[in-house]
Amino acid sequence: MIQMTKKRDSIGSLYDRAGEDVNIAGWVENVRDLKTMQFVTVRDNTGIVQVTNEKTGSYLDDAISSLTPDSTVTVQGKIIRNEGVKLGQMEIKLKDLEVHSYAQKPLPTDENSPLENRLDWRFVDLRKKKNNLIFSIQTTAEHAMRNYWLDNGFIEIHSPKLVEGASESGAELFQLDYFDRRASLAQSPQFYKQMAMAAGFERVFEIGPVFRANPSYTRRHDTEFTSVDVEISWIDSHKDIMDFEERWLQYVLGEVEAKHGKEIKDSFNIEVKVPVVPFPRVSMKEAYKILEKAGHETCRDEKGDLDPEGERRISKYISDNFNHEFVFVEDYPITARPFYHMRYHDSPDTTKSFDLIWKGLEVTTGAQREHRYEKLLSQAKEKNVDVKSINHYLNFFKYGCPPHGGYGFGLTRMLMVLLGAQNVREVTYVYRGPNRLTP
Repeated sequence: MIQMTKKRDSIGSLYDRAGEDVNIAGWVENVRDLKTMQFVTVRDNTGIVQVTNEKTGSYLDDAISSLTPDSTVTVQGKIIRNEGVKLGQMEIKLKDLEVHSYAQKPLPTDENSPLENRLDWRFVDLRKKKNNLIFSIQTTAEHAMRNYWLDNGFIEIHSPKLVEGASESGAELFQLDYFDRRASLAQSPQFYKQMAMAAGFERVFEIGPVFRANPSYTRRHDTEFTSVDVEISWIDSHKDIMDFEERWLQYVLGEVEAKHGKEIKDSFNIEVKVPVVPFPRVSMKEAYKILEKAGHETCRDEKGDLDPEGERRISKYISDNFNHEFVFVEDYPITARPFYHMRYHDSPDTTKSFDLIWKGLEVTTGAQREHRYEKLLSQAKEKNVDVKSINHYLNFFKYGCPPHGGYGFGLTRMLMVLLGAQNVREVTYVYRGPNRLTP
């Protein structure tokens, strides 16, 4: 076998290179072994190409005959124009082949397998072009997020993921041994974002993992996910945060549409719509009135929140009446929000908070935070929070802190809604849920 030293060519770069010698590497898609000819389709993450070999009794004949789907190979040959070939009307006339590894037969999963089986064999499932595209889109989206933040004076932080106590509901904590005491996995970077405000950072962001011991099996929940978090100082109200987020999302989705719009349409049959700003906004009280008129009886328990069906119906109302995919629902009651959300002076049962709903699914929770120490302490006690357990957090507000607020944005929820997926499991690189700790 000839030793291959030529630089590797991507398959996507081959289409205008008829007559050139090329060197590609990738995965075997299919093999057709006929009497006098052999055909191999090879894919990489830029495309797929047909390789042809005329049988002459050489070692190449046996090498191709031995190939199995998803074996990995390097191919050397010449690009030939052939209008009869559906894959770009070209093929590679084989000169040399190196087999790097053979895939066992049959593959343990395919695109028709149940989702749980595909998650068992996630590394095989991710080889599909459609799945590869998901994470190219995620990369573009995160890059655009960072560009917008950096252009607007933000600082990136990396908050600790081992913490002493709860930052959200204590019932959802993962706890572990930490030398001579107990520690928890961070449910949110919330307290540390606010610490940055007390430190004078003014504008911060973080993209990182968070952990929730939530025994939920819904399509939108997971026990570990990537949270996108923002916090901004010197705001007048939560509306400043909403103004910022809608402009940020408009930019991010514009970048995704420009780079991947056609691929998303071809692979997912979804048209990426870059949203117009401002987004529609309704108060929680207005949302309940809309739902009542639509005949939906919300479960008005002590939380005063929207149920999933309520979110879907509010989105439909906004789509029908405003032709918009997004809607901010604001002014949640204190029963539905944590102790650190600021309340209206003239309506103390209402918080300066919001959720952002996109095509029927909540993707963001945000608010103005209470930055005044005495009020924060009072609200914590009112919510029956163990003040001793949050003493380090409360210290942030004893020595001066500016008015501030922010939001947390679910990255996998964004991808799920953007691509029309049915479950966050489909758009998470490696999913974690109550019954899944492998692979």
